[in-house]
Amino acid sequence: MNRKLTTLFVAGLIGAGALVFAQPPRGRTHRVTEKGTLNPLPATASPPTESKVEIEIVDGQRVIRSNGIPNHPTGQFPNRGNPNVISAQRHEYRVPAEPKMAGQVSPLRGEFGIAVNGVPFDPGAAEFYEGNPGWQYEPLSGAIALGIDVSHAHVQPTGKYHYHGLPTGLLDHVNLKPSEHSPLIGWAADGFPIYAVYGYTDPKESISKSTKLRSSYQLRKGNRPGGDSPDGTYDGTFVQDYVYVAGSGDLDECNGRFTVTPDFPNGTYAYFLTEEWPVVPRNYRGTPSDDFRHGPPMGGRPGGAMDGGREFGGPPNGRGFGPPGRGGDRFGGGRGDGGGFGAQGAGPGSPPKPGEILPSFLRRSLNLSEAQQEKLDALQKTVDDELSKILTQEQRQQLEQQGPPPGNQSFGRDQRRGDRDSRRPGRPSQGDRPR
Repeated sequence: MNRKLTTLFVAGLIGAGALVFAQPPRGRTHRVTEKGTLNPLPATASPPTESKVEIEIVDGQRVIRSNGIPNHPTGQFPNRGNPNVISAQRHEYRVPAEPKMAGQVSPLRGEFGIAVNGVPFDPGAAEFYEGNPGWQYEPLSGAIALGIDVSHAHVQPTGKYHYHGLPTGLLDHVNLKPSEHSPLIGWAADGFPIYAVYGYTDPKESISKSTKLRSSYQLRKGNRPGGDSPDGTYDGTFVQDYVYVAGSGDLDECNGRFTVTPDFPNGTYAYFLTEEWPVVPRNYRGTPSDDFRHGPPMGGRPGGAMDGGREFGGPPNGRGFGPPGRGGDRFGGGRGDGGGFGAQGAGPGSPPKPGEILPSFLRRSLNLSEAQQEKLDALQKTVDDELSKILTQEQRQQLEQQGPPPGNQSFGRDQRRGDRDSRRPGRPSQGDRPR
């Protein structure tokens, strides 16, 4: 391939990528401004097949593979709020085996992490206020019925079961006890461990008593602004109803702290699921793996906290990453899993880096042969070489540091999927209204 043709090819790839990944996501909007009553479904159903998880350390990375099937009973799926059926997936995540704290906090841009049973933690939902989509509904507020079971989980059209809050079934399975430090619950996208609710009273002493750790987020005082924005009291209906108040609880803005644990007697930074909001953390202390990424951050920062991960990839007026796919967290009318490509069984993905021909999650989902991988690697090298010739050193450095284009900069939870009802796109259904 001569240089002129290669240059045109590179330009075409980048241009096509920009078109594909600038497609606006579709969120679902409502007018509800008060919390409802969350009525989780009882765990009366058995998983469709056995839970399978493999974790190994490879070249400094903790590689986690699973079929996404929980190791505990679930609610009945489909149900009134969620008509999807749990099915086996092909999850594969890589996180640093020896994570390091970053210089600054990173907002959630997708799934927060993965539980030890191979089920992802995905705390947010693409449900927004109709007048101002910068206001995002908290999925555990009960304001919008999402068919969540007692483990605070439900299912995407791809069959992916995922946790929005405390994974009650898993916590019972690992025998969580108030009198003891929490066992390991999972791994965050930046590689740090995840625990639940109980930690040592003195984070430096493993001989200290176990205690219930408290989040440092609180409800804002007063009333919402009204107008195009929702009115009413800050009661937890929306993510933006909460604000981080340093020192008011035991944990930092990432819902974590540096502590000794039974697994890390010399100490580590660790995240804790809490009984209070945010329950599942919405920020990272380290550098998250792209394997968990769905798109740009949710937009604004409620009192210093990012808005968690979105289910569709952004608020209705935001810039999304990925074409319409087979995803979306409800009736299949939304965006696909895996950055919008949404192939069943494909692991979670991230938007391609600038100049990247096929991102890693697409390579995995396509089950490429070794020969195909080698040809793609060679083609990628050609593209990289040509880009390095075209750009100046300063431009190359800027490109290496450049993330995906920002989304709507108003408040607005990360990740491509959505709790969407396709029966009446963009309109709340009867089942979504508080009861």
